[in-house]
Amino acid sequence: MAATSNSLLSLTPSQSLNRPTTLFHSPTSVSLPPRSRLLLYKSNLVASSSSPNGANNPSAQDIPIEKRFPAFPTVMDINVIREILPHRFPFLLVDRVIEYNPGFSAVAIKNVTINDNFFPGHFPERPIMPGVLMVEAMAQVGGLVMLQPEVGGSRENFFFAGIDKVRFRKPVIAGDTLVMRMTLVKLQKRFGLAKMEGKAYVGGEVVCEGEFLMATGSD
Repeated sequence: MAATSNSLLSLTPSQSLNRPTTLFHSPTSVSLPPRSRLLLYKSNLVASSSSPNGANNPSAQDIPIEKRFPAFPTVMDINVIREILPHRFPFLLVDRVIEYNPGFSAVAIKNVTINDNFFPGHFPERPIMPGVLMVEAMAQVGGLVMLQPEVGGSRENFFFAGIDKVRFRKPVIAGDTLVMRMTLVKLQKRFGLAKMEGKAYVGGEVVCEGEFLMATGSD
């Protein structure tokens, strides 16, 4: 084993990268014996602990899955959202804002659950979020940008004035987290009109996108 260990530790970075040794590979794709894989993996780790045996530097495999993924940040919670948007149950479709650039854009999430009131009818045997409600949720994120002092807005009602180039790329199902980004492209304060571009993602993949034209008003 000493010869094996020395040869593995002497690999160049490019040689190491070409070997299927990462812990995230399928076991069937790894050609090295388990002991050799472990030695090579350890040789590529950057020491970040003063402990000589690396006890304070656990690998990803040692971390329980429920602790590996950080929560989304909170820029606006549901209470702040309710102060800005006029929508209420069952039509408030934004749960949290995770990024906000005043007067320009917002990123928010909608946690899609089987308890959402549209699933019993759409569809009983295959719960899929209706595309029109994805568009509505994105428009509400746009409203969080529009109804702010940075763009001359206030807590007024806002409406669709038009939608264009909307495409639905993949179905959104119960259990998904819909991440929506809305960006203000053009604002006409005099007429209370705004053109926005929106994209919605699940797991980093686009599921819906389009252009939105919205209007503000007091009636």
